Amino acid sequence: MNNVINKFTKKQWAVFAVALVCACLFTATTVYAAGDVSTAITSTWNSAKSQIKTVVNNVVFPVVDTILAVLFFVKIGTAYFDYRKHGQFEFAAPAILFACLIFTLTAPLYIWGIVGM
Repeated sequence: MNNVINKFTKKQWAVFAVALVCACLFTATTVYAAGDVSTAITSTWNSAKSQIKTVVNNVVFPVVDTILAVLFFVKIGTAYFDYRKHGQFEFAAPAILFACLIFTLTAPLYIWGIVGM
């Protein structure tokens, strides 16, 4: 044990001491809120709920619908050219894109009932 202590230099002991002090200073302590946090969160959510719903209905769903529509028509085009080249029409990818497109087009009608808004 004495050999281990003697092998450390003063610089190494200083680094160890600084690291130990930093570890003691920056350890996590329990923080308590100075009021009713759940009421504040609930009131903030209730005031922002309608804005979130409006943005999702008017921005997010139309963007997703547009992307899916473009992908659907591109996939129909590539499937047609594959059909002309190989004589076999692949239905799986266009059918999946069409189902996703229908799902996202009708989602604003029922999604808010599922989410609870």
